[in-house]
Amino acid sequence: MGDMHVATAIGCIGFSWATSPACTELEMVTTDWLGKMLGLPEHFLHSHPGLGGGVIQTTASETVFLCVLAARTKLVSKMKSANPDIRDVDVISRLVGYSSDQSNSSVHRSGLLAEVRMRKLESDDQFCLRGETLRRAIEEDKAKGYIPFFVIVCATLGTTGSCAFDNIKELGPICQKEDIWLHIDAAYAGSAFVCPEYRHHLEGVEYAETFSTNPHKWMLCNFDLSVMWIRNRELLVDAFNVDPIYLKHQNQGRVPDYRHWQIPLGRRFRALKLWFVLRSYGVKGIQKYIRRHVSLAEELEALLVKDGRFEMAVPTVMGLGPNKLTEMLHDDIMAHGLIYIIPAYARAKGNDIYFLRVAMVSEDLTSEDINMTFSAITESADRVLKQMASANEKNGFNYKPMINTDACPAVYRSDDRVNGNK
Repeated sequence: MGDMHVATAIGCIGFSWATSPACTELEMVTTDWLGKMLGLPEHFLHSHPGLGGGVIQTTASETVFLCVLAARTKLVSKMKSANPDIRDVDVISRLVGYSSDQSNSSVHRSGLLAEVRMRKLESDDQFCLRGETLRRAIEEDKAKGYIPFFVIVCATLGTTGSCAFDNIKELGPICQKEDIWLHIDAAYAGSAFVCPEYRHHLEGVEYAETFSTNPHKWMLCNFDLSVMWIRNRELLVDAFNVDPIYLKHQNQGRVPDYRHWQIPLGRRFRALKLWFVLRSYGVKGIQKYIRRHVSLAEELEALLVKDGRFEMAVPTVMGLGPNKLTEMLHDDIMAHGLIYIIPAYARAKGNDIYFLRVAMVSEDLTSEDINMTFSAITESADRVLKQMASANEKNGFNYKPMINTDACPAVYRSDDRVNGNK
């Protein structure tokens, strides 16, 4: 309602405080509310003395791109201060950023758009990026003459495929020591930090330069609404400051002008829909919503494990509940059209894992829906396994379906093995 009727009817173009004080100030208030709800450090809040604050972007993809550009500008400025004769292109051509091999595609697209290298680092058996892996990569790249400048660890909290959590406690000190911009992308799982029992995944967040999450994914807000917090807003303002006379106003510098915090000039009154959700549900209401989804994901996991034909790819984490066999299962499920699931891909212990994801995000999701989902999966499994039975007997294949749930998806995986060999 806040998005469809109020924000749209107002028609605000709030690129600066002067064009709409209410738009700017409500965004400051709501991003502070949300930051406190998630347990973020105070230096990310507008209300805290300092240079930090929150801003609403459109998507996590835009946020990542923005951070890559700001980090690039910061490093180029640093290098030119030490050597005024060096050209921008000579610095940019040597930059390298890092992310987990589980991070979202937007990370690497941002690298393409910003014309910097983005290197995927191998995650561990739990799909987590560890500090030692990052440290070795930095040493290797420095030896080659590259300049490490950005980690979107992408310290990823709640990866797209497996809802894995990178180890920020290990990654953070390395980034601090090397003066590398650490961005935490918690687009999906960030909403769960409203619940204190999940905040252990945030340990090390104090090392981050920026943090983002998408309330339009798991906090009842309509698309598009991605919230980003930054420790030092001057890094954004300095990177994107274009200030013609027709955009200047008397209070400039005393209040945030969000046009300096984003790629576009104009911006919608997105804070209204976040305000409506926070006021309508409150902290307890949103906590109840998140916990119910986690419980339903665990419910689906229990059903799949009890079935006996499935093995969990990774332990259930939040609401996300993994080679030819799995593809056949996916094709069968989609052909019958009872549920909609998408495939994902990961690599663990040297093995390629192809799995299916069942997302728990609907506000009205119930146990009845879980049972229907379970039935759809198992009925498709019956058909696929029956189809493969003769091939198994003939060729000696030993198929083991694998499922993974976390308050995002359920995962169905098979390892194709012949006589014990992959």
